[in-house]
Amino acid sequence: MGIQPKTKSNGRNRTASDPSRGTRHAAQAKSKLWGGRFRERTHRLVEAFTSSLAVDRRLYAYDILGSIAHCKTLEKAGVLTRKDTTAILRGLDSVRAELDAGRFPFAPQDEDIHMAIERRLTELIGPVGGKLHTGRSRNDQVALDIRLYLKDQLGLMAGGITKL
Repeated sequence: MGIQPKTKSNGRNRTASDPSRGTRHAAQAKSKLWGGRFRERTHRLVEAFTSSLAVDRRLYAYDILGSIAHCKTLEKAGVLTRKDTTAILRGLDSVRAELDAGRFPFAPQDEDIHMAIERRLTELIGPVGGKLHTGRSRNDQVALDIRLYLKDQLGLMAGGITKL
C-alpha cells in the first residue's frame, strides 16, 4: 500500500481515500482531475475562466501524435500488449477523425484537450484507453504539444518571412 495524503476533519486525521470522507459532490470529484479536494462545487465562472479548451483545441493533432509515440514506446517496454497497442492506435485514429470532422463530442468535464482525448478514447475502446497515461504526466503532454505546435508555427512564419 502506498502513502496516502492526510486530511483533517472533525479533529481526526483520515486518509484522502477514506470512504467516510464527505461525498457531497462525488460527481465532481470523479469528473475533475482535482475535484476530490473540495467540498463545494466549483463556481461556473471559475470553471469557464480556468478552462483551456478554447486554446487547446488547436493542439489536438500534436497531442494525438505524442500519444501514438508514447503508446508504441509502452509496447516496446512491455507495458502494453500488441492487442492493447492496436486498440489504442485505432481508438486514437477514431478520435482524430472526429476532431478533424468537427464531430468530437466535448463533455462538460473536459478541462483541456488532453483530458478530452483520453476520456473519448476510453469511451471508444474501454478501460485499456486509460493505460495510455502510464508513465506520462499531464505536464509532459502539455510541454510536448506546445513544442510541436510552436515548431510548426515557426516554420510557417519563416516561410512567410522568406516570401517578403
